[in-house]
Amino acid sequence: MWKPDRDSAIPLYRQIADHLHQMVIHGEYPPGSPLPSERKLAEQFEVNRSTVVLAYAELRSLGLVESRPGSKTQVSSSWSPAANRTPEWHRYAENGGFLPNLPFLRRIRDALAQDASIIDFASGKLSTDLSPIREINDIMHSCTYHPDNGSDVSQGFPPLREALATFLEHNRGIQTSASSILITSGSQQSLYLISQCLLSHGDAIAVETPSFTRSLSMFQSAGLRIHPLPMDEQGVRPESIRELYSRHRIKMLFVNPNFQNPTGTLLQADRKKQLLDTASELGLPIVEDDPLSLTAYSNDYPLPIRAEDASSNTLYIGSFSKIAASGLRIGWIVAPKSVISRLADARRQMDMGFSVIPQQIAAAFIKSPLFLPHMERLRSQLQQKLDLLVTALRHHMDGLVQFSVPQGGMHLWCRVVPKVHDGRLLDEALKRSVAFVPGSVYGAEPGYMRLTYARPQTEEIEEGIKKLAEALRATTE
Repeated sequence: MWKPDRDSAIPLYRQIADHLHQMVIHGEYPPGSPLPSERKLAEQFEVNRSTVVLAYAELRSLGLVESRPGSKTQVSSSWSPAANRTPEWHRYAENGGFLPNLPFLRRIRDALAQDASIIDFASGKLSTDLSPIREINDIMHSCTYHPDNGSDVSQGFPPLREALATFLEHNRGIQTSASSILITSGSQQSLYLISQCLLSHGDAIAVETPSFTRSLSMFQSAGLRIHPLPMDEQGVRPESIRELYSRHRIKMLFVNPNFQNPTGTLLQADRKKQLLDTASELGLPIVEDDPLSLTAYSNDYPLPIRAEDASSNTLYIGSFSKIAASGLRIGWIVAPKSVISRLADARRQMDMGFSVIPQQIAAAFIKSPLFLPHMERLRSQLQQKLDLLVTALRHHMDGLVQFSVPQGGMHLWCRVVPKVHDGRLLDEALKRSVAFVPGSVYGAEPGYMRLTYARPQTEEIEEGIKKLAEALRATTE
């Protein structure tokens, strides 16, 4: 007997509506015939009655069924396969080339949008107490707007690119110029441009597993073949690259070596060198996503791979959003000029130029004496939040989770000791108004979770872990 697929990206009510639609089309329910009651279908499909109510509402919107007060829902007496009908827009939306977000992520996003009281260990954004709100507001008041001030520059606002070139040289050890930098709306747009413009349908790529990029649909939407780049507690294992290249002819490596998302691991200098040497020998480009290296708690900032890459094999992605103001949506790519030209052309076709105002603000902030003190405060406050999180986990979830404490970043990767179903644990947590991201979203096997400690307020952390412990115990009872 047919049952809705709870792991599908398609909502349960739409699966039920589609199933009933097909039954009507195939004549199992002729025009004018009654359909099963909401209660009966809820029992049959093992869903809440409200889910069936939504399914019937979907069918009513298509003109397929009708309901009268005091009577059962029935197939519309005027319906026929040949009748003119509204396009089934949900089918277009679900079956397009660009895949929808993963079900767990959609569930978390919807829950956070509906309930502001949820303690949020899921979002990778800074809380208000970590954001430089006063500094950004002061800079906004000092910026002046000119209609022709760089809005037609497809690579991005020149003063921002110049400021970034100086900043990257002085703080990240990267020798570059403004002409080798492309401004984007963040790391995700950077990855999207690279996957769409530099790779072709059917190409093979190697991606860290687990990895934030595994949660993005853009690689599958581009028709790329994704192969896992193995990791251990010290990060990527570079010795695996040769085998992947030999077996799958991979075209590109995607890595996040410094305080990796979601595991928080830091790839040591010897492994970075081995990875770079191997990729250079094989002629493989490296895409290095590096949003969090400046959050090292020891102030001993790990250098990016790009800093050691004299041959420019590495495309370097950075982001202003993760460390300063997520609302500005500023990211960048450092790459050879020929690559920048190709990506800039594609981005211009997408959005006809990036708004200059956020770029003005970002340029002014990076050049101001306010930026480095903000980073000092951010590192200190993130470490304080991490300490609170670790203390709460050891007190309330001792024996239930295992983890290694990261040296920077904003993510704590936990292995759940009892055997649990990711979806059920997430449901139990959301019932208690606390959110996290299941590890399977990032390509890990079930039984892991990512806790991001940048978003919750300091006073929420222990309460959130208490609720998460309750959810885990409810899941394993």
